[in-house]
Amino acid sequence: MEPKSNLSDSKNCEECKKRSSDERDCWNSDKMIEMLMKNQHQSEERWVENGLPNLVEKIVSNYSTFGGMDHLEGKDLPSKNVVIEVLDDLFTVLFPGYLGDSEISKANIKYHLGTKLTSIYTRLTNEVEKSLKYICRKISECPQDICQKRAHVVVKELLEVLPEIRSTLSSDIEAAYNGDPAAVSTDEVILSYPCVMAITTYRIAHELYVRCVPLIPRIMSEHMHSLTGIDIHPGAKIGRSFFIDHGTGVVIGETAEIGENVKLYQGVTLGALSFPKDEKGNIIKGRKRHPTIGNNVVIYSGATLLGGDTVIGDNVVIGGNTWITTSVEADTKITRGHEEATYRKEKNHIH
Repeated sequence: MEPKSNLSDSKNCEECKKRSSDERDCWNSDKMIEMLMKNQHQSEERWVENGLPNLVEKIVSNYSTFGGMDHLEGKDLPSKNVVIEVLDDLFTVLFPGYLGDSEISKANIKYHLGTKLTSIYTRLTNEVEKSLKYICRKISECPQDICQKRAHVVVKELLEVLPEIRSTLSSDIEAAYNGDPAAVSTDEVILSYPCVMAITTYRIAHELYVRCVPLIPRIMSEHMHSLTGIDIHPGAKIGRSFFIDHGTGVVIGETAEIGENVKLYQGVTLGALSFPKDEKGNIIKGRKRHPTIGNNVVIYSGATLLGGDTVIGDNVVIGGNTWITTSVEADTKITRGHEEATYRKEKNHIH
């Protein structure tokens, strides 16, 4: 039996090589022309009338076979587009004149704010209500109007803390300006630094997260993650004067806690060390899984800090590309030793 298996493996290997070769050849200009000429008569002129209905049937059947990837009724799910539009409008409220409408002045600011906040309140309340119903519909005893009432309260509370959010963001912007020698002005920081966008989104989403709003905080944070490359879970706790320099690849987990005046560089991970499981093998959720960072801490690029029991004390400096899974006492500096590089000149160069 074993020789037969080897023969089969050899045949499969050859097929893989042929397929790989064909895939490479299709980008050869001569091959592309050959394929175009060869397949020009294979198209069906009336495919829309004849073939498309069959395709529709196949896709509908696929929906039934592979469930969990569609939500055809559209019930009790927030609109991702509306949530992102509301987030953009909140940015214009927090940074008037910098983002959004450019024709704002002291003369019309009250009218502008009143109009914008009214629109935000109406649209976001509707989306929060749908998000709450997404959870509430699983509870048969849930009163019919409780989600609507709670949505009004949540959005009102979010809008009422906007002045506090602006105060905290002011400290974040100052930290960015003071912490980056390349920063020319706070105007430049607000207009161009990805960390401002990511941290602002986090501070908005966090207010919804702590009020137990499902879905919307993650829609906001993952939208900004896709734009900036900075991944901050809305459940994290982050103090004032927070700065992420460069930003790309930074990951801050749900249960991470960060003190005040903390600076992270690109590629830093505040992640989970392991995921405890129950007797059925399912991951146990709700426990603290991510590190706690003290005040006045600097973590350089590529550093990885893991585990819910990992506590980094105040005034700690963690060097680049370090791997931390245990607590670090205050006033400590951790660096990774320089590895000696070897330079070798090759005689034969492959071009």
